[in-house]
Amino acid sequence: MKKTFLFRLNCINVFPIQLQKLLPIFFFLFMGKTVLAQTNPTITISNNNGEMTLLVGGKPFMINGMNWDYIPIGTDAVTANLWVKSDEVIKAGLDAEMSLLKDMNVNAIRQYTGIPPKWIQYIYEKYGIYTLLNHSFGRYGLLLNGEWVPTTDYADAASQKLLLSEIETWVNEYKNTPGLLMYLLGNENNYGLFWAGAETENFPNEDKKMAFIGEQRARPMYQLMNDAALKIKSIDPTHPVAMCNGDAMFIDIIAEECKDIDIYGTNTYRGVSFDNMFEVVKEKLNKPIMFTEFGADAYNAVEDAEDQAAQAYYMLGNWKEIYQNAAGLGKAGNSIGGFTFQFSDGWWKYDFDNRKNANIHDNNASWANGGYLKDFIKGKNNMNEEWFGICAKEATDERGLYALTPRAAYYALQAAHQFNPYKKGTSTDALNNHFESIKIADAVLQAKGEKAIPIQSKNSDKKCFLKRWFGQ
Repeated sequence: MKKTFLFRLNCINVFPIQLQKLLPIFFFLFMGKTVLAQTNPTITISNNNGEMTLLVGGKPFMINGMNWDYIPIGTDAVTANLWVKSDEVIKAGLDAEMSLLKDMNVNAIRQYTGIPPKWIQYIYEKYGIYTLLNHSFGRYGLLLNGEWVPTTDYADAASQKLLLSEIETWVNEYKNTPGLLMYLLGNENNYGLFWAGAETENFPNEDKKMAFIGEQRARPMYQLMNDAALKIKSIDPTHPVAMCNGDAMFIDIIAEECKDIDIYGTNTYRGVSFDNMFEVVKEKLNKPIMFTEFGADAYNAVEDAEDQAAQAYYMLGNWKEIYQNAAGLGKAGNSIGGFTFQFSDGWWKYDFDNRKNANIHDNNASWANGGYLKDFIKGKNNMNEEWFGICAKEATDERGLYALTPRAAYYALQAAHQFNPYKKGTSTDALNNHFESIKIADAVLQAKGEKAIPIQSKNSDKKCFLKRWFGQ
């Protein structure tokens, strides 16, 4: 067939009729290749006199991101195993949740290594949502020489070799996947450095403890992260490399050791404001900042009750600052977006080490944070790990699927994400007006009203709608 086709093309004057019949086919094949090439555009960082922008296919791209997982009630991050289920079940779960994300103008999700490339492509091609692909980089330990090492020693030669080998395999598997946004190294790995040995308890003061950990543990880790970034770029120069640090800890060491990492990603929980984070990252690193985690829980530890309004309040404040600090809006100019934490509640998080109560929505507050003043009392915990979802999770069906009920924060962010900081003519006044128009009370009423939640029909690929009354 190929030889016949080529012969006819070369004999255009001899077989005009046959060629005319083939031209539409040729055009289709040519356009098909063009469209395919466009689904995986080059993604870069523009730094124009300190104004930093993420470019996807040459166009400015603000990350309206979400930390997303699929963990039914009764399971946990280890046992849920969505990706080992049948394609029909996976599609049903993805279609239900990605449609909700698309409706709120989310354009990227954060996922760890383990998601098959075909589902990254599926999410992108069907819903236009990119994937930030995350390698934990030894954050939770390593399988070294056949034995599990719970705390990674980044100065150890064998650990270094293993991690760089994992990175090489990882990038080669995903590099040509349509819908891949960028690579992310780690998950606040700097916090894990404090659990690396009893000697950290024997310092006379906090400054000496920080200095020791910074030099002996953090510096080798950041050096290795930079080596990993160089390896990634040697294999795939078309996607940026980001790191995920806990807040701004060890940022001076990062400035010295991570010069080849493109984006400073940070898990930051400071309350309604990120304070000076944008300026500090710009001054110390001269890199774009991306918030890999941030948000608020939907439970009031003082009132011992759900508080949707407070959650929406904190998240709106955070997103307003993310947009305010985008290029061209007069502030730091280095913000490229973030990933809200998180899409749905994690019933499995409290007492995770003992694998208990995954069927119970615990309201235990496991840590304290003075930035969340609406339920903070000095000396008491106020952060409820199992209530960070902007959607509440419903019961699991026989296929391991569940429906979601959006909270007020879902509707507030749905409105917030309609703002495009890169739109021509956008101004600070326009941004302020946009956020002032978002009424938290209205979002609460939306969440409490009758809602139609899209889920997959058990017997077909057609969507059905499950009506749920929430808060009544």
